[in-house]
Amino acid sequence: MDLDLVGKTAVVTGASKGIGLAVVRSLAAEGMNVVAGARGGSAELSELAGRAAVHPVQVDLTTPDGPARIVDEAVREFGGLDVLVNNVGAVRPRVDGFLALTDDDWDWALRTNFLTAVRTTRAALPHLLERTPSTIVTVSSVNAFLPDPRVIDYSAAKGALSNFCKSLSKEFGHRGVRVNTVSPGPVETALWLGDDGVAATVARAGHGDAAAVMKEAASAAVTGRFTRPEEVADLVALLASGRAGNVTGADVVIDGGMVTTL
Repeated sequence: MDLDLVGKTAVVTGASKGIGLAVVRSLAAEGMNVVAGARGGSAELSELAGRAAVHPVQVDLTTPDGPARIVDEAVREFGGLDVLVNNVGAVRPRVDGFLALTDDDWDWALRTNFLTAVRTTRAALPHLLERTPSTIVTVSSVNAFLPDPRVIDYSAAKGALSNFCKSLSKEFGHRGVRVNTVSPGPVETALWLGDDGVAATVARAGHGDAAAVMKEAASAAVTGRFTRPEEVADLVALLASGRAGNVTGADVVIDGGMVTTL
């Protein structure tokens, strides 16, 4: 399927690994110019930049001025902006419960998982409005509507993020900017599977070994497995394209059937 994205320009945040890197790969494969923002680079991102129209930018997107920097870089490098993919996100399992969380913990979670997307969207929208039809796709989470006390601050931030994107879709849809979210369940990335990921952190807190934690999480999906990053990325690419031209204000869940409610 031709997504008609050739020659268009995208900004992808949190792009050096995991879902973000997979999104960069997917959009680059469609012929897009991709400005890939992350705090640190990666060998995989550098390799991709060597063979595709991928422009890595090292920037701390959780700072107040970081989001504007990457948007400005995209406009300078490619002359405009057609697609924004908000992907920055991180989780710290709160194995000691709610009462152990400090204001600093809440500030970190909300800044990383919510305010970064707000600031990047604010910086990008004037440019997106100049290149309509244009799109914003934000990676949220099933935790936006499946609150989990082990990630209570992450869940709250993702709930705010999904609500924010729905409101944006109502304000800017008639002006030619579509806004959608993608909500994955557990994905095969370092967020879940890394040495300091969810599985290992929960295991160290006395809830079995990491493999058992991962197996339990995977068994919650009717497919019996985690989602792969490239599956999320291909969904993002479709929503970013004109093939989904009348889809806005939608949240697309990709969780292997884990969520059973209608």
